[in-house]
Amino acid sequence: MNRKAISTSLGAALAALAILSAVFAASAGAAPAWKFEGKSLEGTETVLGAAIDSSMTIPGLTTKCEDFLYKLTIKNEAGTGKGEVTEVPLFNCTASEVCTVKAIAAEALPWPAKLTTVSTSNYIVIEGVKVSILYAGTKCVLGGTKVVVTGSAGGLIDNPTETATFNATTLTATGTSLKALGQKIEWNGLFPTEAFEWHREQALSVS
Repeated sequence: MNRKAISTSLGAALAALAILSAVFAASAGAAPAWKFEGKSLEGTETVLGAAIDSSMTIPGLTTKCEDFLYKLTIKNEAGTGKGEVTEVPLFNCTASEVCTVKAIAAEALPWPAKLTTVSTSNYIVIEGVKVSILYAGTKCVLGGTKVVVTGSAGGLIDNPTETATFNATTLTATGTSLKALGQKIEWNGLFPTEAFEWHREQALSVS
C-alpha cells in the first residue's frame, strides 16, 4: 500500500473514531428528565411519595413510620430533571419495646433533588437530608437523646410501577450516605409517587 493510501485509510479511521467517541460522550452525558405520558415536563409539577414501608436503622435501633411522605416540586432544567423536597410529614413512628419516639421531624427544608443515571438505571438523589429524632424510655439507651440524621440518599426509579426505592444498594450505587451519631445508618423505603397538580393521574416516568 502506498503512502497516500495509508494516509487516507488512517484519516478515515481517525474520523470514524472521533464520531464514535462523540456518540459515546453524548450518551454518557445524557441526563434523565421528568416525563408525563412520555413527554418531557414543561414548567413545574408537584408530586407526592407515600411510603408503603419505610424505616431508618441506627446500629441497634430501627425506627419505623407508618406515615412517611415527601412532597416534591419537580422541573426539567437544561434537559435534566431537578426538584426540591418541600415537605416530609412523619407520623406514627415507633422504635422498640423499650424505646419510644417522642418527637421526629424533617429539618432544613427544602432539600435539593436531582435525577441521575448510573449504568443503565435512573435514580433520584436527595441532598441536604436532615431528620431529628428524640427517643424516650427509662430503659432506652438513647432515651432523652436527640439523634440527627444527615446526608444524602439516592433512590432507584422504576417507571412501570412509578416508584422510588431507597436502600443500602441504591445509596451505594449513587455514592450517597446517611449518618447519625457518627455512624452510617440504613434507610429502607418504597415510595409510590404521583402528580398532584397539572398532571394528576398521568403516568410519571424518568428517562
